Amino acid sequence: MMKLVAIEEHFLTEAVKDEWRNYSDQDGPTQKLHFGEIENRLDEIGNTRLRLMDETGIDMQVLSLTSPSLHNLGTESVALATLTNEYVAEIVRKTPDRFQGFAALPMAVPKEAARELKRSVENLGLKGAMVCGRTREKNLDHKDYWELFDCAETLGVPLFIHPQIPQKAVRDVYYSGFDELTNLAFSTFGLGWHYEAGIQFVRLVLAKVFDQFPNLQIILGHWGEVILFYTERLASLNRVTKLDKPFIDYVRQNLHVTASGMFSHSYLQRSVDIIGADRILFSTDYPYQYRPGREARNFLEAIELSQEDKEKFSFANWERLTGIDTK
Repeated sequence: MMKLVAIEEHFLTEAVKDEWRNYSDQDGPTQKLHFGEIENRLDEIGNTRLRLMDETGIDMQVLSLTSPSLHNLGTESVALATLTNEYVAEIVRKTPDRFQGFAALPMAVPKEAARELKRSVENLGLKGAMVCGRTREKNLDHKDYWELFDCAETLGVPLFIHPQIPQKAVRDVYYSGFDELTNLAFSTFGLGWHYEAGIQFVRLVLAKVFDQFPNLQIILGHWGEVILFYTERLASLNRVTKLDKPFIDYVRQNLHVTASGMFSHSYLQRSVDIIGADRILFSTDYPYQYRPGREARNFLEAIELSQEDKEKFSFANWERLTGIDTK
């Protein structure tokens, strides 16, 4: 069967959970999403996970610390990033045919974030980093992070912008007024997460990050976190910005998108139409979108793409993007 690499597959550690508890005001209610079976599956990277990967048809997971990662912590995130990335690297070392990893970065200490990315890629063999957009009130395009962008471009590794919960002020205005659970769902997986992540990519374009770092590659989940479906409107920004290129060129040259378990044929086709078959990647968003059965493999086999483009989607684009061989 065709190899299937899933690139947005999450985990969580007790050390990270302990620090999150100390910063609950910054994290907001996100911790309430990690309970029961979801929490158990985040914690476990072993026989149970491998069995569920086999069940759904996944050959390899690219592991990443779940949202909000280390973004809302303080200086202690430097040591925690080191610990977390070495934990992932050890799992990869023991099971290289089933796991790869993204680095978690101490975004509250930007210079250390760049340094940890370099160490994680060069010394630990990780394949890039997953970041969660904002670091408290500081957006990803802030000049403090340009050293990180320079580092990622130089190393030739992607940065995956993963959603995190909007700030409390935003939640209070747009995502409140219902019961507590509905407010939380609305501000996270219902809608808020996805605008939050997509806006961070748009900000990178408007801040001319890609003009400065033209080879920097970004990944967005959930078929582009809304923005692919509004490229016509985003193109109107060309009239007022002083970018080096039309907005759509940055989408087609600096962005890859992944499924995140949204196994939609129409979304897949829309993505191919906009950015091409060379920039689509597969993922299941484990354990959040895990569903029993052979669903991941069935989706791959049913899509209406050529054999060559199916291979690109299932593993070849990931190999090209990260300069690795997962055969």
